[in-house]
Amino acid sequence: MRTYDVTLTISPDLPTWPGDPCIVLERVGKIENGDNANVSRIDMVVHSGTHVDAPYHFLPDGKTVDQLSLSLLTGRAYVLHLPEVDRITAAVLEEAQIPPRTRRLLFKTRNSQYWSELSNGFRTDFVGITADGAEALVKRGVKLVGVDYLSVAPFKESRPTHEILLSAGVVVIEGLDLSKVSQGRYTLFCLPIKLGGSDGAPARAILVGV
Repeated sequence: MRTYDVTLTISPDLPTWPGDPCIVLERVGKIENGDNANVSRIDMVVHSGTHVDAPYHFLPDGKTVDQLSLSLLTGRAYVLHLPEVDRITAAVLEEAQIPPRTRRLLFKTRNSQYWSELSNGFRTDFVGITADGAEALVKRGVKLVGVDYLSVAPFKESRPTHEILLSAGVVVIEGLDLSKVSQGRYTLFCLPIKLGGSDGAPARAILVGV
């Protein structure tokens, strides 16, 4: 068995959503300065890096991240490689060879290569799932969707896709790095930090495959 870490490394170099504050990760206690131990603090939006969106992110009465079922965030998953698409539409999904009864679906696109190009900053041309694509996923019975950039939806089209997925109880993982992962079946383990009442949380995500 092989384990793939598909989590982004949190650092001040990591791009954040336009308008969100940059990530701050700094030591406030330093052994070299005479402190008893090294101690660091972090300041960032909960939707930074690899993270899970809770329904409350877009639905006023939706569940918060501490209320999500971990059974949805762990289990068999399928990585679908779509190297040529600019948008994941219902038509794209219809043509894709998604195994029957797939309940956790992770999309590997050209987005994953962006994580090795952090100096280019936030990319607005990332691949996302359109509203009709989201409807198609719900219709297929998909219960978890993972994407390899900071939003499941195309840039400036966030609300429709999020509302469709989250209102249907679909768990959304954003900010995956699937660059080292091939298309196929894996076991997913994604554990968001248990933040009380939060609309999302950073997560550590791994895939285990043969």
